[in-house]
Amino acid sequence: MIRLAKKSKLSPEEAVKRAVKFFGPGGLGMTIKEQSSTCAYFRGVGESYVNVTTCAEGKGSSVEVESREWDKEAKEFMAKIR
Repeated sequence: MIRLAKKSKLSPEEAVKRAVKFFGPGGLGMTIKEQSSTCAYFRGVGESYVNVTTCAEGKGSSVEVESREWDKEAKEFMAKIR
């Protein structure tokens, strides 16, 4: 399991949209179990998951990703958002 956090220039809503595009059915193929304007929870096979949580901060947001068995992909996602 890994937990990553970073500040982004993206709004919380845009960060979640990019997470859905990256991890969801059109990206890595994970199932979207929950989604709101500030978070998204994805399930993979077995106990694997990715949880993306955002919070408005200044002119952007803070983005936190927690994953089980998707550590490499979580790092890749965080590297793509600015």
